[in-house]
Amino acid sequence: MSVAQKLNPLPWFRRYIWKLLLLAIVGFGAYMFYLDAVIAQQFSGNKWQVPAQIYARPLVLSLKEEITAKEVIEELELLGYRRVSRAQTTGEYEYRNQRFVVYRRAFHFPDGFQGETALAMTLKAGRVHSITNLNSQMDISSFRLEPWLVTRLLSEGKEDRMLVSLGQVPPELLDALVLVEDRDFYQHHGIAPLSILRALIANISAGRAVQGGSTLTQQLVKNMYLTNEKSISRKAKEALMSILIDARYSKDQILEAYLNEVFLGQNGDSGVHGFGLASFFYFDRPLNELNLTEMTTLVGMIKGPSYYNPRRHPERVIERRNLVLRLMFEDGKISKSTFERLLDEPVNVATGATLVKGKHPAFMDQVQREIRTILANPDIRQSGVKVFTSLDSNAQRKAEIALTSGVDEIESDRNLSDLQGAMVITDIDSGEVRAIVGDRKTRFKGFNRALDARRSIGSLVKPAVYLTALERPEEYHLATPLFDEPIELPDDGGKPWKPQNADKQFRGQVPLFTALTQSLNVPTVSLGLELGIDNIAMTLERLGVDEAITRFPALTLGALDLSPFQVNQMYQTIANNGAQLPLHTVNAILSADDQVMWTFEQPAIQQFDEKVVYLMNYALHKVTLEGTAKQVRRRFPSINMAGKTGTTDDYRDSWFSGFDKNILVTTWIGKDDNSPTGLTGANGALRLYLGYQDRQEPKSLVRRFPAGLGIAHFNPKSGRATKAGCQSSMSLPAILETLPKRPDKCDVKNPKIQERKKSLWERLFG
Repeated sequence: MSVAQKLNPLPWFRRYIWKLLLLAIVGFGAYMFYLDAVIAQQFSGNKWQVPAQIYARPLVLSLKEEITAKEVIEELELLGYRRVSRAQTTGEYEYRNQRFVVYRRAFHFPDGFQGETALAMTLKAGRVHSITNLNSQMDISSFRLEPWLVTRLLSEGKEDRMLVSLGQVPPELLDALVLVEDRDFYQHHGIAPLSILRALIANISAGRAVQGGSTLTQQLVKNMYLTNEKSISRKAKEALMSILIDARYSKDQILEAYLNEVFLGQNGDSGVHGFGLASFFYFDRPLNELNLTEMTTLVGMIKGPSYYNPRRHPERVIERRNLVLRLMFEDGKISKSTFERLLDEPVNVATGATLVKGKHPAFMDQVQREIRTILANPDIRQSGVKVFTSLDSNAQRKAEIALTSGVDEIESDRNLSDLQGAMVITDIDSGEVRAIVGDRKTRFKGFNRALDARRSIGSLVKPAVYLTALERPEEYHLATPLFDEPIELPDDGGKPWKPQNADKQFRGQVPLFTALTQSLNVPTVSLGLELGIDNIAMTLERLGVDEAITRFPALTLGALDLSPFQVNQMYQTIANNGAQLPLHTVNAILSADDQVMWTFEQPAIQQFDEKVVYLMNYALHKVTLEGTAKQVRRRFPSINMAGKTGTTDDYRDSWFSGFDKNILVTTWIGKDDNSPTGLTGANGALRLYLGYQDRQEPKSLVRRFPAGLGIAHFNPKSGRATKAGCQSSMSLPAILETLPKRPDKCDVKNPKIQERKKSLWERLFG
């Protein structure tokens, strides 16, 4: 460059200006192309990680079903239905004189969409008497309510949202939002300089900030793509991205994204994003059921969710809400009378219990284990899937109360400390888990005793021994005499093992069903040796025990470590007439767009003859009438139940598994350090069972009489079948085809008892 050029660079600049401009244009174009790619990658795909939504089981109401008005009301209130004198819109119900009118919400179930419907239902004598669809004025046989949203499994990002479509948002909310946050939303192209100027003038006039200058699109860009850094470069980037989004996407798409992205509060350590979630968080209802004061409250909170938190600062949020109402009135969106009427309305905020985290941790522990097996890819689990579980929220709540209060009372009554407990409740017919409690501190999310505590099951094993015998109907029936005499066997260490009955007495012999109902140890061991330990182990496996089983004589008295969940699986097969179904909490999973991804479809396997299991359940019913669990009949004199107590060596573990018509409950009490508690199954775990049944509505146990079974009569000493009407004979159900065609006459005296055959164990070891 010459001296003249150095002194006057203008000619040089003119020569290269077009090249510089071209480079700038190319660079700017490349940068815009880059920003557009960033926008498209997130905006056009899955915009957010959305937590899995975990639902409880839906309440299905059918004609003649046993249910009380109290149970129906509990379910409706849990779902956030509002009791009114006259139900007129979704989410409302009325009740008087055993008649319900329910305006049921729309919901997409795994088997399809269910629309909004008005229904009437009457109860009579504790059963559903009639159901009418008020829309069609036709009688129907059943209906179901939408399931309760139990919890949401949050992603690591700690953001929580519940996606809504534009069609689910009330028009009044959209009017208020656009009016307050971006009046020219439908006219500008992503940025609005006039809006910035208008907001500046309004704020100066008011002496405070009443309007923002950023468009909805700019707010969306800042929330989705940028940080809160206050700099010119960030604002420029925000403006460019806003223009690109406005050019690429429709106003409805932008508005829908904003409705789902906007920050509206804090729920513990996670943010509340979007109006869909905020509606539940603050008002415990879906967005389409909010009234105008509630909608304008949410819109007003956008300016500062912490400052305008309605739970902490109701006076601030009322002032802000009234400002939104005034803007709507001035713009002609609402009438003067409506505006004036709503100014004095209080802000009725819900407790937020619907979205409280950490609910029912023991149950959710099992749900998450099943989800991880079903959906191995964690990205899929964070795509907004809907998980439909078997949780009965009322049963869970009552189980938690029963366990906590029951353990407290037992400690107080017996001067004990450091007791722990667990409870598992399942539906007998389906294998669905209704409730799980894994700690006396029911909200404690830690060691889950219901699932992971392997404890000796004691006498709970005995039904497996007697079931093995009853499967040989030619040799054993309920009246078969069993020997109750001293036994001495080597244990696994070679030392002598001398099993004893709880009362340290020997009776010589007892009928089989008496040995079970009274939970006698010695006859059980004698019977187990006759049957063979391997056969008992195989029975346990068929009942659903999936643990390795050590085969030695002490197995007959419960030398087997299982969790309460595994015990419940074992007793489910017995209670379900011998048909085994895997216990499970997850029934179905839908994608975010309501497509079925997975359903539970495992059929029941009939592991035992129904006639044999009926005999077992008859004996377990006798346990609750006159056996070790006779407290059940005392507490519920008009309701039939069945069950078995369990007590382990040195009183370290107290167990009970019991069932009525529909549900099976397994309870356990013990200490984490495995030290003795002094509790039997009857004065420990059984009390938890009774405490739970006290809090709900147990249904009387009914089991059909299988073909081939009948009532027979037996001599109590010999166990032989006798004619009907014989003095002192026992009447018991029996498999008739295996009994002698000519039963003994009544005058047979002192019948000879057949000598017991020695087992293989006894023949080998004496």
